[in-house]
Amino acid sequence: MTQVDFYILQPGGRGNRYTLAARLAEKAWSSGHRILVATDSEEDLRHMNRLLWVHRDQSFLPHGILGKADPALNPVLLGTPDNAGDEHDVLINLCMAIPEYFSRFERVAECVDQDKLPLEASRKRYRFYQECGYPLSIHKIN
Repeated sequence: MTQVDFYILQPGGRGNRYTLAARLAEKAWSSGHRILVATDSEEDLRHMNRLLWVHRDQSFLPHGILGKADPALNPVLLGTPDNAGDEHDVLINLCMAIPEYFSRFERVAECVDQDKLPLEASRKRYRFYQECGYPLSIHKIN
C-alpha cells in the first residue's frame, strides 16, 4: 500500500511548497529514487522546472518535463495530474487534488505551506487518505 507523507512547512519556515518540493526531490534522488512532481497547471510546471535549475548553486538535479524529456536520463520528471507516464516510485504532489494515479506509487509526498487555499486543500487530501486507510506520516519542516 502507498505510504503517504505530509511535509508541512511551519510558519516562518524557509520557502514555500515549491521550494519544499525541490528539497524533497533532491533528497529522494540522492537516495536512488525516481520522482514525479505533479503540478496543477502548465504555469506551475514551468515554475517548478525553473526552480529545479536554480535550486542549489552547488548541485544539479537531472530533471525534465514528462513527455518531452528522456526518462532514462531524467530521474526527476515534472507532470500534470492527468499523466504519470510509467513512473511509480515517488510522487511529489503539488496539486490541489489527489492525482488519480497516486496509488500506483510506492510513496506520496504531500507538500504543504501556510498559504490558505492550498492548506485547506491539503486537509481534505489528508482526510481522504486517512478514511481510505493509507499509512500516513506528518513531518513538520522549518
